[in-house]
Amino acid sequence: MRLRFALAAAVVTAVLGTLVVAGVYLTVRHSLQYRSGLITPTRINVRDGWSIGRGDLYYEVARDRVMQVRAVYERDALANVRTIGALAVLAAAGIAFGAGWRAAGWVLRPLTSVTETARRVAHNHDLTERIAYDGPHDELKELTDTYDTMLGRLARSFDGQRRFVANASHELRTPLTINRTLVDVAVRRPDATDDVKRLGESLLLVNARHERLIDGLLALAEGEQAVLDRRPFDLTDVAEHVLDLAAEEAGEREVTIHRLLDAAPTTGEAVLVERLVQNLVENAIRHNHPKGEVWVTTRQRAERVELVVANTGLQVPPYEIETIFEPFRRLHGDRLRSDRGSGLGLSIVRVITEAHGGTVVARPRDEGGLTITVELPAAAP
Repeated sequence: MRLRFALAAAVVTAVLGTLVVAGVYLTVRHSLQYRSGLITPTRINVRDGWSIGRGDLYYEVARDRVMQVRAVYERDALANVRTIGALAVLAAAGIAFGAGWRAAGWVLRPLTSVTETARRVAHNHDLTERIAYDGPHDELKELTDTYDTMLGRLARSFDGQRRFVANASHELRTPLTINRTLVDVAVRRPDATDDVKRLGESLLLVNARHERLIDGLLALAEGEQAVLDRRPFDLTDVAEHVLDLAAEEAGEREVTIHRLLDAAPTTGEAVLVERLVQNLVENAIRHNHPKGEVWVTTRQRAERVELVVANTGLQVPPYEIETIFEPFRRLHGDRLRSDRGSGLGLSIVRVITEAHGGTVVARPRDEGGLTITVELPAAAP
């Protein structure tokens, strides 16, 4: 918009300047045109009462000389008008472009504030921030007020959704706990038949799946909130703790875990980051084949720290990479295996990463499986 405004000012100035120069050119040319009464008078007074009239040899010589001088002056004057006028128009257009650029920047300065606020809200997910533009009641004031109203409505909508998910998850957790206890007691009774035990084990698996789903919904609701209270910690310590906890499951599934953990200091909510690492490691173990491998790497690069989790497994089509971060999306149509999670693992990873101001990227491995890279801001030295 600023460039278009400056170009418009330059074009308008150039057009108006060209019209002015054209007017001056026509006026000068008209002023220097041949005038019979001035250039061809009846008599020419020379000096001391001596004059010459038409038809005299000296009269014709003088007249021819005057015509030559007039032609030279007319040619030079019109050429000067064209040259100086063109230079003046170009200079005026350049000045108008610079003035238009500065004026447009001054006029659009509040709009720059709107853009910066929108960018911060998009990156930080902080819907409590407002533009609060304090200026005259014009179109820009109306725009900023509308934007603030929209942010307020979005904030109330998202808060309502998070509260609903959290409340519903808490309300569902209690009956599931009771169901697990009742089924566990029924299965352990001495007089329980084999059919009852098999049914109880199936019900416990279904109950465990529902509990993981509720835990995932709670984590998803908590992870969508921006992390404002940032505390320093080392991502390596979190990764080591999660890998120690996952060692037993990896051994049961015959999956080998390779660690390459370098110092990676960052800031944020360590509990949420632990859930992030746990989801990535569990996915890498569970979506793997027997005697598969998992590689977990932490490192620091400039002002970012990285967590890289790679695993062997089935081939992942590149067009399905983005969909795996959506809630309840699973690869290869795996919707019935309760031991592989609720379909919220990578969704939780994304929201926690974005809440910490980071990014997460997944790439398919040529040998099968995935490589997922999480980048977080490094802690200030």
